[in-house]
Amino acid sequence: MTKDEVEKSKNELSTASSSLLTGRRGFAIQGYEGSFHQMAAQHFFGKNAQVIPCATFREVVKLAATKKESDGGVMAIENSIAGSILSNYNLLQRSNLHIIGEVYLQIRQNLLVNHGITMEDIREVHSHPMAIQQCFDFLDKYDWKLVETDDTALSARHIHQHKSKHVAAIASKLAAELFDLDILVPNIHTLKNNYTRFLILQREDMAQKIKGADKASLSFHTDHSKGSLARVLTKIAEDDINLSKLQSFPIPDTDFKYSFHVDMEFHSIDQFEKVIGDIRPITEHLKIYGIYKRGEWK
Repeated sequence: MTKDEVEKSKNELSTASSSLLTGRRGFAIQGYEGSFHQMAAQHFFGKNAQVIPCATFREVVKLAATKKESDGGVMAIENSIAGSILSNYNLLQRSNLHIIGEVYLQIRQNLLVNHGITMEDIREVHSHPMAIQQCFDFLDKYDWKLVETDDTALSARHIHQHKSKHVAAIASKLAAELFDLDILVPNIHTLKNNYTRFLILQREDMAQKIKGADKASLSFHTDHSKGSLARVLTKIAEDDINLSKLQSFPIPDTDFKYSFHVDMEFHSIDQFEKVIGDIRPITEHLKIYGIYKRGEWK
């Protein structure tokens, strides 16, 4: 895509967001319709889930926190290969959003073309740089020009709109369905066990108690004295809590002091409430971002 086409697509993204807001509200997502964020929303809310496309994660959080404009947001937080998206943890920390659920989505990349296009017709492949990197083993077999774009779904939309006969896109199955494209070669990504974890977010005033909750996300920091973190982790272990995530973050305006984001898995709310009661006295700050049900691996 040319620079002008990218800018045009971004403007259309904003227009699409505005038009969706005039009807019933939906959940803010990063990317265009047909993105993996939309797939995550559909896995959680169903095929008819309404989404509001946003260009950046910052816009997702801002829109998700605005009561009159959305019902919440869907935001990627970590990937099984690339690791945590640290900037998104920071956005979550500074927001008033609560986690009400999560989705683990397998990232399947596909080679998409217009109807009737064959492998021999292809001269260029367009997609987001990360998607291209995920498919190098497949792409290296062919002498195609690789063109980096802002979004996988926008690349699919682009070849559909321009009725491209010599350009393919790397994108999701959903993008193929939305933009009436053929999946010429499915699952062209190199590493098949590639999952992204998405958080389902709602404002504090909307978030309701989740029945059957067995997971929670929280952050804390200690007085940074010797052994203070070890004491917290020992209490968590003694209460038979599975610590599925421990991520450190520097505390702003301090000399290399850190807070910790923690994901806990438990059997009952009583068990979770006990561990919170045990660790609160030995932490200086503790914030619970959400108590929800563990996501299934899709």
